[in-house]
Amino acid sequence: MKYLFINSVCGIRSTGRLCTDLARELEAQGHTCKIAYGRVDEVPEAARRYAVRIGTDRDLKLHALRTRLLDEHGFGSRAATDAFLRWADAYDPDVLWLHNLHGYYLQVERLFAWIKRRPQMQVQWTLHDCWAFTGHCCHFTAVGCDQWQTECRRCPQLRRYPACYGFSNVRRNFARKKLAFSGVPNLRLIVPSHWLEARVQQSFLRQYPVEVRPHHIDTTVFCPTPSDVRARYGLQGKKIVLGVATAWDKNKGLDAFYQLAGQLDARYAVVLVGLEPRQLHALPANILGIARTNDVKELAALYTAADVFVNPSTEETFSLRHAGPGLCRHRLRRARRPGAGAGRTAGRTGAVPRHPAGHGRRIKHAKTPPGQPVQAAPGALVFSVCAVQSRRKISRVYTFCRTSSRQAS
Repeated sequence: MKYLFINSVCGIRSTGRLCTDLARELEAQGHTCKIAYGRVDEVPEAARRYAVRIGTDRDLKLHALRTRLLDEHGFGSRAATDAFLRWADAYDPDVLWLHNLHGYYLQVERLFAWIKRRPQMQVQWTLHDCWAFTGHCCHFTAVGCDQWQTECRRCPQLRRYPACYGFSNVRRNFARKKLAFSGVPNLRLIVPSHWLEARVQQSFLRQYPVEVRPHHIDTTVFCPTPSDVRARYGLQGKKIVLGVATAWDKNKGLDAFYQLAGQLDARYAVVLVGLEPRQLHALPANILGIARTNDVKELAALYTAADVFVNPSTEETFSLRHAGPGLCRHRLRRARRPGAGAGRTAGRTGAVPRHPAGHGRRIKHAKTPPGQPVQAAPGALVFSVCAVQSRRKISRVYTFCRTSSRQAS
């Protein structure tokens, strides 16, 4: 069978690596796979045989400009989308597997009109966030918004991704998405967590069957990884407090890390991975910043070297940032906040309130070996304190992640 994936990136970041992992699995089963993507980030050499670019850098910039001024994210890139659909007609896929359709590269109305003209084609759509059923945003829990359940009218997050600084088109966007995404034959939704499943079933996408499939973790990469990380960054003798994100902002907990660094003494080193150049320049002296990396082996080495992993994010649909540390060194337990613990593993963690005032004290007093886990309140920040674990314990974590993941289909 011929599979066609569509995602914003290919072979990098969490969703891009997920697509290439799926493509490799399906290819090993005898299927043919292509991954259509739109962002300008370089495709790793191992993934290039799958990659099909939608549009050009110019198309991407024009779509971003349209979003900034007119709040029409997902409704630009018409010519690029038409050209891609002509290629897709020639490729003639048996299965279309959608992932992130936002990212300044695709006109979703034209894409779904093409899908509806192909009733013989199986369609799967893995949702990684909530953008598909809102009038603007990807996440809404931080501001407590529930307009998406009926009709988005006035977005309190207009200047968050996909940011608009001009005219709001929230109500029209909601209506256009609802019309485009409704009535698709053979469409099956896939979500990585029960939290997102519940939100989908409250949205206009409830007309479709929904399957929960926690994301696959490559345990040949995310495993205890000896490295020179401590020597390379001058962290010998320090207790490393690690935070990782693809993009850091207030809702990912950047402000919380600033306050946390001020609470810890010289025995600790706060390390943040995934910062943009402007953020690196603005970091206080007591935080070590590392730029965004697409090298998963480097991430595994950082996870292994860390003594404490902190995720202060207020919004997650399925946090692979918990599963990765869990396989490399950390034992994690679920926090009862959106999606953060959907891939929970057994073991000890600490949990602290969302307000960062007590973070430093809790980290200082956290102990190993494991004892009774601390239950997290809604909106809590979870940190895990770990010792290097035995193969048996790692195997137990791996078994959970692997058996919870779906097989490619």
